[in-house]
Amino acid sequence: MNKNVLTSASAKTACFSYARMIAVSNRHYFDGEPDPEAAFLNGIRHILLKAPRALILREKDLSPEAYALLAQKVLSLSTEIPIILHSFPQVAQQLGVKRIHLPLPLLQQMADTSDPLLSFFSLIGTSVHSVSDAETAVSCGAAYCLAGNIFETQCKIGLPGRGLAFLREVSERVRIPVYGIGGVNEENLPQLLNAGAAGGCMMSGFCRDLISSTQPDLPSQSTPL
Repeated sequence: MNKNVLTSASAKTACFSYARMIAVSNRHYFDGEPDPEAAFLNGIRHILLKAPRALILREKDLSPEAYALLAQKVLSLSTEIPIILHSFPQVAQQLGVKRIHLPLPLLQQMADTSDPLLSFFSLIGTSVHSVSDAETAVSCGAAYCLAGNIFETQCKIGLPGRGLAFLREVSERVRIPVYGIGGVNEENLPQLLNAGAAGGCMMSGFCRDLISSTQPDLPSQSTPL
């Protein structure tokens, strides 16, 4: 990556606070790197240095065993920014991580069967695509939800955004923090906040300046970020 591009991007967001942003990981952004996992972990270090509200380790296409190994490495990078594991409640329990993001169908299934594993977690989140979904999430014990997609996004090409009116309706109907996801960036975050959301979630936006095998590694973090 051209160092001037990275410097310019850094200057652009130097005064921006990511405290209302949740970062969502996607290791596939680094698939073209010589060592994809090393590049991914280096990217996670850079994201954590921006001090987002939390990081969701989303890599749900992995096997539980592979996810556990990756989660251990990511957890070792942060002593301050909350790391939320995704889709694998048994893995989270094994690792002693009490924050989990579950797909709504899985959360609903666990709640309907009174799965005792749910009581292990101090924070449970899920993703919703309608007001009805959000109400179901609350009834199942979710403490926050991601609502989307709000804007059109390259992650879901051709799928129109549900818009700010949708985000406002969800935020007004449930009494848990709602974070908009889908096409969210530093520039449009104020629109989400004005619609009543607690903040936004960003995936590609966090990664766009990090996908480069020439970017120097940062040292591992052994102290709070």
